[in-house]
Amino acid sequence: MHKRVLTALAAVSILGAAGCAGAEAESPASGSQAAEAPTGATTTAPATTEEPATAAPGGSAAASDPAPTAAAAGDQTYTDGTYTQTGSYQSPAGPEEVGVTITLEADVVTAVEVEPMPDNPTTTMYQERFAGGISDAIVGKKLDELAVDKVAGSSLTSGGFNEATGKIKSEAQI
Repeated sequence: MHKRVLTALAAVSILGAAGCAGAEAESPASGSQAAEAPTGATTTAPATTEEPATAAPGGSAAASDPAPTAAAAGDQTYTDGTYTQTGSYQSPAGPEEVGVTITLEADVVTAVEVEPMPDNPTTTMYQERFAGGISDAIVGKKLDELAVDKVAGSSLTSGGFNEATGKIKSEAQI
């Protein structure tokens, strides 16, 4: 019985591969893409099949590699520079503030500095922890992708940080 199941699976796999190969030869617009699909069909056929399909709406596969870089530069949302804002949040001891300075290049955070502005000793500890760990959490990420909720054990400070980041987005927006 196992032999029948394995034989059936092998047949389905072979037919599926043949069906995929037929679809690959028909779907690409250029002959060079159709020629590339069979060479990698044994191991990389799914990746080869998906990449031209993704690139096809934006142009040929050859033109799609440089296009995202050029498009990203043209689609910049924020002006490069260094921005400083203050954010506030509510702690158990009362309202607190934290200063945030972010440097942007091509919408990516290249540097961050958090200035603790505590009103009580417990807040001092948490804001200092947050300030020490935030760089590792956000440097290298796009400004629009930041979603800080807890850094180095400090979860409330992130509320003030996120408020300041929102103000920076408004200030830096092109």
